[in-house]
Amino acid sequence: MISLYSSSVAGLIVLGGLLSLATAPPILPQPKQQSACPEPALSRLSRHRVAAGETLESIAQQYNLLPTTLMGFNPVLRQGSAPVGTQLVIPPYNGIRVTVPSGSSWRDIAKQYGVRADVLYEVNGCQDAPSVVFVPGVNWSPVPTPTAAVPSSPIERYPLPEVASILRAYGWQVGPTGSLVFHSGVSLAADVGTPVFAVGSGTVAFAGEQGGNGNLVVINHAQGLQTRYARLDSLSVRVGQQVQAGTQIGTVASNPNSSQPYLQFEVRSNSRLGWVAQDPGAYIQELRVGRSIRR
Repeated sequence: MISLYSSSVAGLIVLGGLLSLATAPPILPQPKQQSACPEPALSRLSRHRVAAGETLESIAQQYNLLPTTLMGFNPVLRQGSAPVGTQLVIPPYNGIRVTVPSGSSWRDIAKQYGVRADVLYEVNGCQDAPSVVFVPGVNWSPVPTPTAAVPSSPIERYPLPEVASILRAYGWQVGPTGSLVFHSGVSLAADVGTPVFAVGSGTVAFAGEQGGNGNLVVINHAQGLQTRYARLDSLSVRVGQQVQAGTQIGTVASNPNSSQPYLQFEVRSNSRLGWVAQDPGAYIQELRVGRSIRR
Protein backbone atom coordinates (compact mmCIF):
# COMPACT_ATOMS: atom_id res chain seq x y z
CA MET A 1 0.00 0.00 0.00
CA ILE A 2 1.36 3.43 -0.92
CA SER A 3 1.52 5.80 2.09
CA LEU A 4 0.70 9.40 1.33
CA TYR A 5 1.62 12.36 3.45
CA SER A 6 1.17 16.12 3.10
CA SER A 7 1.84 19.45 4.64
CA SER A 8 0.73 22.79 3.34
CA VAL A 9 2.09 24.96 6.14
CA ALA A 10 4.09 28.04 5.23
CA GLY A 11 5.56 29.81 8.22
CA LEU A 12 6.34 33.45 8.74
CA ILE A 13 9.79 33.95 10.20
CA VAL A 14 10.65 37.20 12.02
CA LEU A 15 14.20 38.26 11.42
CA GLY A 16 15.41 41.69 12.62
CA GLY A 17 11.87 43.02 12.77
CA LEU A 18 11.23 42.05 9.18
CA LEU A 19 8.74 39.38 8.09
CA SER A 20 9.93 36.95 5.52
CA LEU A 21 7.96 34.10 4.01
CA ALA A 22 9.63 30.80 4.72
CA THR A 23 9.95 28.38 1.86
CA ALA A 24 7.01 25.94 1.99
CA PRO A 25 7.92 22.24 2.14
CA PRO A 26 6.86 20.14 -0.87
CA ILE A 27 3.15 19.29 -1.00
CA LEU A 28 2.48 15.57 -0.76
CA PRO A 29 -0.91 13.83 -1.15
CA GLN A 30 -3.02 13.14 1.96
CA PRO A 31 -2.84 9.64 3.46
CA LYS A 32 -5.79 7.60 2.27
CA GLN A 33 -7.55 5.26 4.66
CA GLN A 34 -8.06 1.85 3.13
CA SER A 35 -10.71 -0.57 4.27
CA ALA A 36 -9.63 -4.05 5.30
CA CYS A 37 -12.53 -5.47 3.29
CA PRO A 38 -12.80 -5.57 -0.51
CA GLU A 39 -15.64 -4.01 -2.43
CA PRO A 40 -18.76 -6.24 -2.24
CA ALA A 41 -18.92 -8.86 -4.99
CA LEU A 42 -22.32 -7.56 -6.11
CA SER A 43 -20.74 -4.13 -6.67
CA ARG A 44 -18.24 -5.68 -9.06
CA LEU A 45 -20.68 -7.04 -11.63
CA SER A 46 -19.70 -6.51 -15.26
CA ARG A 47 -21.75 -6.59 -18.46
CA HIS A 48 -21.44 -8.68 -21.62
CA ARG A 49 -23.46 -8.28 -24.82
CA VAL A 50 -23.96 -11.60 -26.62
CA ALA A 51 -22.40 -11.59 -30.10
CA ALA A 52 -23.24 -13.83 -33.04
CA GLY A 53 -21.69 -17.27 -32.68
CA GLU A 54 -21.39 -17.12 -28.88
CA THR A 55 -22.97 -19.78 -26.71
CA LEU A 56 -23.74 -20.05 -23.02
CA GLU A 57 -20.74 -22.35 -22.62
CA SER A 58 -18.31 -20.13 -24.56
CA ILE A 59 -19.30 -17.03 -22.58
CA ALA A 60 -18.91 -18.90 -19.29
CA GLN A 61 -15.48 -20.12 -20.36
CA GLN A 62 -14.44 -16.58 -21.34
CA TYR A 63 -15.06 -15.38 -17.77
CA ASN A 64 -13.88 -18.61 -16.07
CA LEU A 65 -17.39 -19.27 -14.73
CA LEU A 66 -19.82 -22.18 -14.76
CA PRO A 67 -22.80 -21.86 -17.12
CA THR A 68 -25.09 -22.37 -14.11
CA THR A 69 -23.61 -19.24 -12.52
CA LEU A 70 -24.58 -17.17 -15.57
CA MET A 71 -28.03 -18.82 -15.63
CA GLY A 72 -28.59 -17.84 -12.01
CA PHE A 73 -27.84 -14.16 -12.70
CA ASN A 74 -29.53 -14.08 -16.12
CA PRO A 75 -32.96 -15.79 -16.35
CA VAL A 76 -32.91 -15.35 -20.15
CA LEU A 77 -30.22 -18.06 -20.30
CA ARG A 78 -32.17 -20.70 -18.41
CA GLN A 79 -33.37 -22.38 -21.58
CA GLY A 80 -29.73 -23.13 -22.41
CA SER A 81 -29.28 -20.61 -25.23
CA ALA A 82 -27.78 -17.11 -25.38
CA PRO A 83 -29.87 -14.79 -27.61
CA VAL A 84 -27.70 -12.50 -29.76
CA GLY A 85 -27.73 -8.91 -28.54
CA THR A 86 -28.76 -9.77 -24.97
CA GLN A 87 -26.83 -7.91 -22.29
CA LEU A 88 -25.75 -10.29 -19.55
CA VAL A 89 -24.73 -9.65 -15.95
CA ILE A 90 -21.34 -11.23 -15.15
CA PRO A 91 -20.36 -11.84 -11.50
CA PRO A 92 -16.67 -11.81 -10.50
CA TYR A 93 -16.66 -15.53 -9.69
CA ASN A 94 -18.96 -18.53 -9.28
CA GLY A 95 -21.82 -18.24 -6.81
CA ILE A 96 -25.41 -17.11 -6.42
CA ARG A 97 -27.26 -13.95 -5.41
CA VAL A 98 -29.56 -14.46 -2.40
CA THR A 99 -32.11 -12.09 -0.85
CA VAL A 100 -31.84 -12.16 2.94
CA PRO A 101 -35.34 -12.97 4.28
CA SER A 102 -36.94 -10.62 6.78
CA GLY A 103 -35.91 -11.60 10.29
CA SER A 104 -32.79 -13.40 9.07
CA SER A 105 -29.17 -12.29 8.78
CA TRP A 106 -26.20 -13.03 6.57
CA ARG A 107 -25.06 -15.49 9.25
CA ASP A 108 -28.24 -17.49 8.68
CA ILE A 109 -27.48 -17.51 4.94
CA ALA A 110 -23.95 -18.75 5.62
CA LYS A 111 -25.31 -21.60 7.72
CA GLN A 112 -28.03 -22.45 5.19
CA TYR A 113 -25.58 -22.76 2.28
CA GLY A 114 -22.69 -24.28 4.24
CA VAL A 115 -20.35 -21.34 3.62
CA ARG A 116 -17.86 -20.11 6.20
CA ALA A 117 -19.31 -17.01 7.87
CA ASP A 118 -16.05 -15.04 7.69
CA VAL A 119 -15.74 -15.71 3.95
CA LEU A 120 -19.34 -14.63 3.29
CA TYR A 121 -18.82 -11.50 5.40
CA GLU A 122 -15.68 -10.49 3.51
CA VAL A 123 -17.05 -11.31 0.04
CA ASN A 124 -19.97 -8.96 0.76
CA GLY A 125 -17.80 -6.06 1.85
CA CYS A 126 -18.12 -6.60 5.61
CA GLN A 127 -21.68 -5.24 5.64
CA ASP A 128 -23.50 -5.76 8.93
CA ALA A 129 -27.05 -6.05 7.57
CA PRO A 130 -27.14 -6.49 3.77
CA SER A 131 -30.51 -7.15 2.15
CA VAL A 132 -28.93 -9.13 -0.68
CA VAL A 133 -25.75 -11.20 -0.48
CA PHE A 134 -23.47 -13.01 -2.89
CA VAL A 135 -22.85 -16.61 -1.79
CA PRO A 136 -19.60 -17.87 -3.39
CA GLY A 137 -19.03 -21.42 -4.55
CA VAL A 138 -22.71 -22.43 -4.66
CA ASN A 139 -24.07 -23.79 -7.94
CA TRP A 140 -27.36 -22.27 -9.10
CA SER A 141 -30.12 -24.77 -9.87
CA PRO A 142 -33.83 -24.43 -10.63
CA VAL A 143 -36.15 -24.66 -7.65
CA PRO A 144 -37.43 -28.26 -7.61
CA THR A 145 -41.14 -28.90 -7.97
CA PRO A 146 -42.55 -29.39 -4.44
CA THR A 147 -44.56 -32.43 -5.51
CA ALA A 148 -41.61 -34.18 -7.13
CA ALA A 149 -40.45 -37.34 -5.37
CA VAL A 150 -36.89 -37.07 -4.11
CA PRO A 151 -35.01 -40.38 -4.43
CA SER A 152 -32.89 -41.50 -1.53
CA SER A 153 -29.21 -40.57 -1.79
CA PRO A 154 -26.77 -43.28 -2.90
CA ILE A 155 -24.31 -41.86 -0.35
CA GLU A 156 -25.03 -43.74 2.86
CA ARG A 157 -22.12 -43.56 5.29
CA TYR A 158 -18.97 -41.79 6.50
CA PRO A 159 -15.69 -42.61 4.65
CA LEU A 160 -13.66 -43.36 7.81
CA PRO A 161 -14.20 -45.72 10.79
CA GLU A 162 -14.82 -42.74 13.11
CA VAL A 163 -15.83 -39.10 12.66
CA ALA A 164 -12.65 -37.04 12.18
CA SER A 165 -11.73 -33.38 12.50
CA ILE A 166 -12.13 -31.37 9.31
CA LEU A 167 -8.74 -29.79 8.70
CA ARG A 168 -9.93 -27.91 5.64
CA ALA A 169 -13.58 -27.43 4.72
CA TYR A 170 -15.26 -27.36 1.33
CA GLY A 171 -15.78 -24.09 -0.52
CA TRP A 172 -14.19 -20.68 -0.73
CA GLN A 173 -11.44 -20.08 1.80
CA VAL A 174 -9.28 -17.09 2.66
CA GLY A 175 -5.77 -18.15 1.64
CA PRO A 176 -2.44 -17.25 3.28
CA THR A 177 -2.10 -14.16 1.06
CA GLY A 178 -5.63 -12.97 1.85
CA SER A 179 -7.05 -13.99 -1.54
CA LEU A 180 -10.02 -16.32 -1.96
CA VAL A 181 -9.27 -19.88 -3.06
CA PHE A 182 -11.71 -22.71 -3.72
CA HIS A 183 -11.35 -26.12 -2.01
CA SER A 184 -13.27 -28.81 -3.87
CA GLY A 185 -13.62 -31.26 -0.97
CA VAL A 186 -12.89 -31.82 2.70
CA SER A 187 -9.60 -32.81 4.33
CA LEU A 188 -10.24 -35.27 7.17
CA ALA A 189 -7.56 -35.83 9.82
CA ALA A 190 -6.64 -39.52 10.06
CA ASP A 191 -3.66 -41.59 11.17
CA VAL A 192 -1.53 -43.35 8.60
CA GLY A 193 -3.01 -46.76 7.86
CA THR A 194 -6.60 -45.81 8.80
CA PRO A 195 -9.06 -47.79 6.64
CA VAL A 196 -11.04 -45.81 4.06
CA PHE A 197 -14.50 -47.02 3.04
CA ALA A 198 -16.78 -46.44 0.07
CA VAL A 199 -19.63 -44.17 1.18
CA GLY A 200 -22.14 -45.89 -1.09
CA SER A 201 -22.59 -48.58 -3.71
CA GLY A 202 -21.17 -47.94 -7.16
CA THR A 203 -18.49 -48.78 -9.72
CA VAL A 204 -14.79 -47.98 -9.36
CA ALA A 205 -13.92 -45.63 -12.23
CA PHE A 206 -10.29 -45.04 -11.27
CA ALA A 207 -7.81 -46.57 -8.82
CA GLY A 208 -4.18 -45.55 -8.96
CA GLU A 209 -1.66 -42.76 -8.62
CA GLN A 210 -2.61 -39.25 -9.76
CA GLY A 211 0.12 -36.67 -9.33
CA GLY A 212 -0.19 -34.46 -6.26
CA ASN A 213 -3.20 -36.43 -5.00
CA GLY A 214 -1.08 -39.54 -4.37
CA ASN A 215 -3.15 -42.69 -4.77
CA LEU A 216 -6.72 -41.88 -5.76
CA VAL A 217 -9.93 -43.91 -5.95
CA VAL A 218 -12.94 -42.61 -7.89
CA ILE A 219 -16.35 -44.28 -7.55
CA ASN A 220 -19.36 -43.55 -9.77
CA HIS A 221 -22.74 -43.82 -8.03
CA ALA A 222 -26.38 -43.64 -9.08
CA GLN A 223 -28.11 -40.26 -9.68
CA GLY A 224 -25.07 -38.87 -11.49
CA LEU A 225 -22.94 -38.67 -8.35
CA GLN A 226 -19.27 -39.47 -7.92
CA THR A 227 -17.02 -39.69 -4.84
CA ARG A 228 -13.25 -39.28 -4.77
CA TYR A 229 -10.80 -40.48 -2.11
CA ALA A 230 -7.27 -39.06 -2.35
CA ARG A 231 -4.06 -39.26 -0.26
CA LEU A 232 -4.31 -43.05 -0.04
CA ASP A 233 -1.53 -45.54 0.64
CA SER A 234 -2.55 -49.10 -0.17
CA LEU A 235 -5.49 -49.70 -2.54
CA SER A 236 -8.00 -52.53 -2.06
CA VAL A 237 -10.09 -52.10 -5.23
CA ARG A 238 -9.57 -52.13 -8.99
CA VAL A 239 -11.15 -50.30 -11.93
CA GLY A 240 -14.54 -51.76 -12.89
CA GLN A 241 -15.14 -53.38 -9.50
CA GLN A 242 -18.62 -53.08 -7.98
CA VAL A 243 -18.51 -51.89 -4.37
CA GLN A 244 -21.06 -51.43 -1.60
CA ALA A 245 -21.31 -48.86 1.19
CA GLY A 246 -18.66 -49.91 3.69
CA THR A 247 -16.36 -51.71 1.25
CA GLN A 248 -12.76 -50.91 2.18
CA ILE A 249 -11.06 -49.20 -0.75
CA GLY A 250 -7.67 -48.42 0.80
CA THR A 251 -5.82 -46.83 3.71
CA VAL A 252 -4.64 -43.31 4.57
CA ALA A 253 -1.08 -42.47 3.51
CA SER A 254 1.53 -40.25 5.14
CA ASN A 255 1.75 -36.71 3.75
CA PRO A 256 5.24 -35.20 3.34
CA ASN A 257 3.73 -31.73 2.90
CA SER A 258 1.74 -31.75 6.15
CA SER A 259 2.42 -32.60 9.77
CA GLN A 260 -1.04 -34.21 9.93
CA PRO A 261 -1.94 -37.05 7.51
CA TYR A 262 -5.45 -36.80 6.11
CA LEU A 263 -8.00 -38.18 3.67
CA GLN A 264 -9.07 -35.84 0.88
CA PHE A 265 -12.74 -36.63 0.21
CA GLU A 266 -14.87 -35.11 -2.57
CA VAL A 267 -18.40 -35.45 -3.93
CA ARG A 268 -19.08 -34.48 -7.56
CA SER A 269 -22.12 -34.42 -9.81
CA ASN A 270 -22.25 -35.01 -13.55
CA SER A 271 -23.06 -32.04 -15.79
CA ARG A 272 -22.48 -30.76 -19.31
CA LEU A 273 -19.14 -29.42 -18.06
CA GLY A 274 -18.08 -32.74 -16.56
CA TRP A 275 -17.89 -33.66 -12.89
CA VAL A 276 -18.64 -30.53 -10.81
CA ALA A 277 -17.60 -30.38 -7.14
CA GLN A 278 -20.41 -30.42 -4.57
CA ASP A 279 -20.45 -29.77 -0.82
CA PRO A 280 -19.91 -33.16 0.90
CA GLY A 281 -21.81 -31.78 3.90
CA ALA A 282 -24.98 -31.76 1.80
CA TYR A 283 -24.76 -35.57 1.69
CA ILE A 284 -23.04 -36.54 4.96
CA GLN A 285 -24.16 -34.70 8.08
CA GLU A 286 -20.84 -35.15 9.87
CA LEU A 287 -19.07 -33.25 7.06
CA ARG A 288 -20.95 -29.98 7.44
CA VAL A 289 -18.92 -26.82 7.85
CA GLY A 290 -19.83 -26.37 11.51
CA ARG A 291 -17.44 -29.22 12.42
CA SER A 292 -14.40 -27.68 10.71
CA ILE A 293 -11.35 -26.62 12.71
CA ARG A 294 -8.24 -24.66 11.87
CA ARG A 295 -4.96 -26.47 11.39
